[in-house]
Amino acid sequence: MLLDLMNEHISLLQYLEFFLRLVGACGCGAVIGVERSHRLKEAGVRTHLLVCVTSCLMIIVSKYGFADLTDAAGVTFFGTRGADPARIAAQVVSGISFLCAGVIFKQGSMVKGLTTAAGLWATAGIGLALGAGMYVLGIFATIVVLLIQIIMHRLPVLNDQYQNNRIEITVSDDAGFRSALTRQFKAWHAQVMETSITHNIDGTTSYSMLVKMNASVKQEEIFAFLEKNSSVTSFSQTTNG
Repeated sequence: MLLDLMNEHISLLQYLEFFLRLVGACGCGAVIGVERSHRLKEAGVRTHLLVCVTSCLMIIVSKYGFADLTDAAGVTFFGTRGADPARIAAQVVSGISFLCAGVIFKQGSMVKGLTTAAGLWATAGIGLALGAGMYVLGIFATIVVLLIQIIMHRLPVLNDQYQNNRIEITVSDDAGFRSALTRQFKAWHAQVMETSITHNIDGTTSYSMLVKMNASVKQEEIFAFLEKNSSVTSFSQTTNG
């Protein structure tokens, strides 16, 4: 009885098309996830794949899962009459925000994960498009998202040109170094977000700073500055894109 009803409003050919949509969503989500994993981001292949394929599943259920609804007289509705096919899809759009919030981290003045969260939101949209049968639009959106992620990473503009750098410097003689460092940061258009200065027992001074610095500043320029200041005894730099 149940099988007859299932076959009555959803054919085997339609189920095969649904499977194709799910497979397509897996592929598109995985492709975006590979690019994110390559950059060691918080959400990688599995996360993007699951978001995309689940969004695809949700829109399929939203569009076709209520085709067997009946009215008060017991008459079966076929199609979308009496049901709202957009209600589940609308919840996907808002619900994905909770998952996106989980990949955004704030440490002091530094915020990470915004691009990854936006990518997850876009991946959910791609899954909805594929689940709705809009294959060309879904694949085209996948290509657009990939191009945005890759090109904007290699050719950053405006604030995207700046990277957060954790810099640790120890100097044997603090006299004059602090003013020299300030002048150099000004020349590089760098912004000091956090700073900590420790006067050690052995007479050295340690600087720990979080600096937002333009990615165009080369390592050679940094080394040249350090070489000009012979009082520097140690230096380390960790960059978070």
